Amino acid sequence: MEIRIERTTTPKAKPTGALGFGKIFTDHMFEMDYNPEQGWHDPRITPYHDLVLSPACVVFHYAQEMFEGMKAYKDAEGKVRLFRPMKNIERLNATNERMCIPKIDPMDALQAIKETVLTDADWIPTEPGTSLYIRPFIIATDVGLGVHPSKNYKFCIILAPSGSYYAGGLAPVKIVVEDEYVRAVKGGTGFAKVGGNYAASLIGQQKAEKMGYAQVLWLDGIEHKYIDEVGAMNVFFVIDGKVITPQLEGNILPGVTRDSTIQYLRGKGYEVEERRISIQEVYDAAKDGTLNEMFGTGTAAVISPVGELNWDGNKVIINNNEIGAISQMLYDDITGIQYGKKEDPFGWSMVL
Repeated sequence: MEIRIERTTTPKAKPTGALGFGKIFTDHMFEMDYNPEQGWHDPRITPYHDLVLSPACVVFHYAQEMFEGMKAYKDAEGKVRLFRPMKNIERLNATNERMCIPKIDPMDALQAIKETVLTDADWIPTEPGTSLYIRPFIIATDVGLGVHPSKNYKFCIILAPSGSYYAGGLAPVKIVVEDEYVRAVKGGTGFAKVGGNYAASLIGQQKAEKMGYAQVLWLDGIEHKYIDEVGAMNVFFVIDGKVITPQLEGNILPGVTRDSTIQYLRGKGYEVEERRISIQEVYDAAKDGTLNEMFGTGTAAVISPVGELNWDGNKVIINNNEIGAISQMLYDDITGIQYGKKEDPFGWSMVL
């Protein structure tokens, strides 16, 4: 794939101070279009700009779209690194299939990501805990109000230098269990990376924030009994030394950090179970003293320890509201691989 590159003539000043997450964007972006006659075509890197779309675009009315999230890092030698990009691209195309969006050749997607990142490599921050967040996304661009899959699409990649997802960094977060609303059900789009899943979660997140909590722990949509995931993360529990995480049944996101965590822990000799786990089982473990740790995993936060869980007013303090040994080890070792500071026995890091 030959990518046309148009460089900006008015580069923006690089940010100083705290970056936050996803609030500042680099000088350039990637675009590629799709139509039935040409397929995916006209790949280009252009100065970052607003998109001009008809108010009648399918994406606005029927939410036919998808997105991904990944990061680029700079190691001590100044080399640019990606973390398991083919895993994100695999999930991108799985989402495309579910959303009736044409798939993208995986090697074309990788090339687009690599060349966009390298074009703005001087935007990759190097302070501890910072990275360049990569947001690929596809939107349906047909104009018309009929309910059917679009025939035309736009694929874009934008970049955002970012700090920690949570303002408190690795400080344990407070989570509230949502047992009124549901985020996803089997057969739906829970496993796909689509905006509608996050839109469905906003009301629960709003409730949580009013109560002083950082995130929502979602339960299954049928029985309101089994744990699905946290709003922006997959979730893990350490019970009596055993690591347990909800199994993939089509209703939760197959997180790249989730998969990396499972592989890493098993490689270290930990027993990891992927199975249904009820909220009652977690509270029973807390009651009998066997709930050792709880943490979330995700591209944005990497590892996020949970210090408090609230289910219908019943509050549980986990590990004295301190980061646990397994959570700390995972954060140190996975980020160590991402930044090229630690040995990478899995071959996860891709040096550009």
